[in-house]
Formats: sequence, structure tokens, C-alpha cells
Amino acid sequence: MRIAVAGAHGQVARHLVRLLAARGDEVVGLVRNPDHAGDVEADGAAEVAVVDLESSTVEQVSVAVADCDAVVFAAGSGPGSGDARKESMDRDGALLLADAAERAGVRAYLLVSSMGVESVRDGAEPEGLEPAMLPYLRAKLAAEEGVLARDLAATVVRPGHLTDDPATGLVRLALEVDSGSVPRADVAAVLAALLALPPAPGAVLELVGGDDPVEDAVQVALGGIGL
Repeated sequence: MRIAVAGAHGQVARHLVRLLAARGDEVVGLVRNPDHAGDVEADGAAEVAVVDLESSTVEQVSVAVADCDAVVFAAGSGPGSGDARKESMDRDGALLLADAAERAGVRAYLLVSSMGVESVRDGAEPEGLEPAMLPYLRAKLAAEEGVLARDLAATVVRPGHLTDDPATGLVRLALEVDSGSVPRADVAAVLAALLALPPAPGAVLELVGGDDPVEDAVQVALGGIGL
């Protein structure tokens, strides 16, 4: 497969690029900073496209993802970013990639979101939520809604709290799971497993560490929703 990974220099994305390249997929890494191109190429990307999802046009991004079989939104505003950047990247960046995928004729779209987005639906403000998390979760929820509303075969993965622990290969993946943490490397493994299967249009899956091998967890989760 030829797969475009947006935010290819991010922590989850770098794990993903390495996994995809190792199994023989052709990866197009989308990065904002040209200084990151060398790292992404070293991870195994066959091609690096410098496109800024906060300022590039739909046409520019569509050219970058042309001829791909799938696109992955693994970009993010990052810790410490302001509310405006959460909207321009976590929400609008995901939607721009969706628009570009539609224009380029790429139907399979894998969106990395976040557990907790349901808690802010309909304008809710959960008690005890860290102030910085409210705009982030709202942006992620808006991204989910916008991507799922498009004519794409879109799948959403909502990881729990991300850690830098080594991969375990064991996860819990389902429509709804208890809150918890998950290593970034295991998130990448789940994304890679999903990309190896036919698209799962409309699937929204929550992900934390667990007891199920990644491949089994993906098969069971998709089977549970009839896919």
C-alpha cells in the first residue's frame, strides 16, 4: 500500500512510519518543518512532502496524497499550544486532510483522536477537567464529526493517555473502554493493523492498554461492529 501519514514527525507517527515501512508499505510522510524530513526518511518513508496543514491549500495537500491508498491524521497541536492552535491544527488540519483526500480520490482515512471527546459533546464542560483539555477535546470531537460526515471510508481511533513506555503488543480496543493509558508504540501498532485490513467506514474505537494481542484486538473490535 501507499499510505500518507500527516504529522509524520510526531511521536505516534514515527512509530507508525517505521512499522509500515518494515512490512513493505510505501509511506509518504507529511511534515510541516522541512528540517524534519531527514528523520522521517530515516524512519523508512519513501517520500516526504512538506505541507503545513494550518496554511497549505487543499490543492497543495491533495497533490501530496495523490495516488495513496489511505491517509492517516496523526498530527497535533502539541502540549502547551494555545486554544487557537488546537482549532487550527487538531480540528481544521484534520478537515483539510479530509478535503484533500476527497479531491485526490483517496477514500480510506484513519483519524487519531482522543478518549474523552464524548464528555464535551453538546457543549458540556466536565467537572475537574484540566482547562487546557477542554478546547483540545472540543477540537478533536469537531474533527471526528467533520471527517465522518464526508464521503470517505473513515475510521476513528481514540487512544487513552499516551505514554512513552515500550510496546507491549497487548491492548484493549472497543467501541467503549474504561479510561486508561497506552504506549504510543502500541497505538501505532493498532493503526498499522487497521491499515492492513479493508477500511472500516464509520468505526469509532477507543484504545487503552489491555490483555489482547493487537491483531486479535483489531479483528474482534471490527467484528463486534459488523465489519
